[in-house]
Amino acid sequence: MAGREARQSFISEVYFINTDLMINESIRDPEVRLIGSDGAQLGVMPTAQAMRLADEARLDLVKIVPNARPPVCKLMDYDKHRFEQSKREKEIRKNHKTITLKEVQLSATIEENDIQTKARNAVRFLKAGDKVKVTIRFRGRQIAHSEIGRKVMQEFAERLNDISAIERQPNLEGRHMIMILAPKVEKPGKPEKDEQKPVPAP
Repeated sequence: MAGREARQSFISEVYFINTDLMINESIRDPEVRLIGSDGAQLGVMPTAQAMRLADEARLDLVKIVPNARPPVCKLMDYDKHRFEQSKREKEIRKNHKTITLKEVQLSATIEENDIQTKARNAVRFLKAGDKVKVTIRFRGRQIAHSEIGRKVMQEFAERLNDISAIERQPNLEGRHMIMILAPKVEKPGKPEKDEQKPVPAP
């Protein structure tokens, strides 16, 4: 019984910090609808009886549907449940890549050295999995020749064609032209035809 009390102390701490599930002695309802650890429906019974079943099975009584009348409880190993839930959450966070939008600013009269520098920056962003917002701000009368800026953007996109795709074509918004590049998704390679050819007999 001391082991159960120690586990209950730990579980109660987890409950108050990490979850709004009620467990064991925290459940004050006079009766509950109980589900067994194997998913079997055990029916409606007094909460005290459900607690006895949990003790006999060395499991915890966990309220999983508190708004039902009577509330639904399940017999489970709560420590194991929380551990597995934590593992799933960590796996989801690990596999979730936050894509940010980086910006590279060009100009309608950009020099080759500058555009090479901007392209290297864009390559770094794209390889990190981020999208790149390419912008050109037209100054003064440059806005009357926006086709020059469009050509600069198209040439810039061609430089990055091997690792990126145009997600949003160059579009004029006020005095700004904006284009968005996204990392190119590599498709699984097909086996070379030569590998499929039968080997000629000697």
